[in-house]
Amino acid sequence: MSPLLHLCLLGLLSILCQWLAFRLRLPAILPLLLTGLMLGPALGLLQPDQLLGPLLFPIVSMAVAVILFEGSLSLRFDQLRGQNKMVRNLVLPGMVVTFAIATVAAHYILALPLPVAALLGSLVVVTGPTVITPLLRSIRVNPKIATILQWEGILIDPIGALLAVLVYEFLSASQGAAALPHALSIFGFTIATGLVIGALGGYLLAYALRHRWLPHYLETIAVLTLMLAAFGISNELMHESGLLTVTVMGIWLANSDDLDLERIIEFKETLSVLLISALFILLAARLEPSVIALIDLQALAWLAVLILIARPIAVWLCGLGNQLHWRELLLLGWIAPRGIVAAAISALFALKLQQLGIAGADKLVALVFLVIVTTVVLQSVLTPTVVKWLGQQAPPCNGVLIFGCNPLAQAIAAALTEHKIPALLCDTNWDNLSHARMQGLQVYYGNPMSEHAQSQLDLSLIKRLMVLSPYRQQNTEIAYHYQDLLGKPNIYRLAEPNTIQSPRKQQRHHHQSLFNGQTLLELERRLMQGWAISSTTLSPEFVWQQYQMQNPYAVPLLALPPKGRVKIFSQSSDWLPQPEWEVMALLPPNEKNGHGAV
Repeated sequence: MSPLLHLCLLGLLSILCQWLAFRLRLPAILPLLLTGLMLGPALGLLQPDQLLGPLLFPIVSMAVAVILFEGSLSLRFDQLRGQNKMVRNLVLPGMVVTFAIATVAAHYILALPLPVAALLGSLVVVTGPTVITPLLRSIRVNPKIATILQWEGILIDPIGALLAVLVYEFLSASQGAAALPHALSIFGFTIATGLVIGALGGYLLAYALRHRWLPHYLETIAVLTLMLAAFGISNELMHESGLLTVTVMGIWLANSDDLDLERIIEFKETLSVLLISALFILLAARLEPSVIALIDLQALAWLAVLILIARPIAVWLCGLGNQLHWRELLLLGWIAPRGIVAAAISALFALKLQQLGIAGADKLVALVFLVIVTTVVLQSVLTPTVVKWLGQQAPPCNGVLIFGCNPLAQAIAAALTEHKIPALLCDTNWDNLSHARMQGLQVYYGNPMSEHAQSQLDLSLIKRLMVLSPYRQQNTEIAYHYQDLLGKPNIYRLAEPNTIQSPRKQQRHHHQSLFNGQTLLELERRLMQGWAISSTTLSPEFVWQQYQMQNPYAVPLLALPPKGRVKIFSQSSDWLPQPEWEVMALLPPNEKNGHGAV
């Protein structure tokens, strides 16, 4: 088979694995690694060293640099300060405790040299949103625990990667050094080179973006190119300082004021998905059967220490002084799947350590992959039972995600919030969102389809999507995106004017049409004329038919059964409000104080 066909099939398999993970709601890393193991060690169909030859090492290095840069773009210091004490403890002292226990256990149980054991310990402290988010979406967990785990994954990703880079820099610097002072001096120069070039590159990039030196269409590709250039220059000046350089550059940009990084982050996310998919298949395929055979009882004992001792102890120490129940601490101590950063960096460092001739390097990737596969599979299978046993299930899903933050959307969100129903407003218009925030409504600024939204949007209590924005093309994309997450019957969108939408297009949209076919323009016109949302509780003496007769111009929006899920009026509704239900409708000024209205 030609190299070209190999690469084309690799891309096809990568997309297939990503799609399969999406459909099964699993972390994508699991099918990617299993595919690589099947094609490489099991069947011998894919041999990365022969396929890429001398380009394998540079390609892996550049891919890891992009992954680290993309992850560090999300590390804002104000977000770290803004999180509760438990999240900060897990990200900083908790990470150090896990690192220390994993290192000591690897040294004594696996008989690894202490430097290699320390590198292994640094690689397994990172969870990350790519493994936490799919797990939380498939398992209904107490929202407080879900929030802590989600923020820990987001923040520990770049910080844990930086720890691994620093440990490796020290290990690399100490090789061949005649004395400890010489090793420390090389380590110091390496760190200084990474910090200086990273800070300088970050400053120059921020300055160029802030002053619009680059045309709009070149911004994203220029940032990628300049980042890789800084990576290469740093490595040339001081061996192996490039990974620290790109991490510092990303952190510098993330914490620079007056920078709009949304397009850059989205581009890096897309590129990272492509690189990660191909990279993991290649790295898993590169494992030799003899290396996999190194997984023995000692490796399993070390894994047990990591899962059952290191993480629980770290969580318990971090929970001292926090208002968390012991059941919540037990659950936090159980859930810690490892993911992308651990796999990518371990494979890169293993290649480098093998070139340096360091003993134990051949075990590194096999052990990290063992941790990834075991934690993802074990925790995906057993966590629902653990959550139920500890009584930490999330309350029933009854919330509404609203795309659009116009006055209509804000009025509906305010009405839902007043009735204790979770409502989350999403929009790309900051002015609308800022007004909603002043009302105390929950908002998300950005594209709700982005990778950033997938890691930071808390959908644990969300059951339905209401599309209320004027962005027609984006409305369709978001509706189809969320129908795979929430189910097609739970996707509602406003009708569009017939004058601007052909019948063929209308037939393609099979989502629920909100509010009996009312358009956004018609509803906003009513709001400007003084119409308002009013709530009325039906009773045996005042049934739905009487309500309609008394309020002939009302636009019914929502119905709230006494102890049931919120119901949304649509053209395909096959139910009628019953006595004791509360009906929320848009009423004209002269009807707002009708029978039963509040």
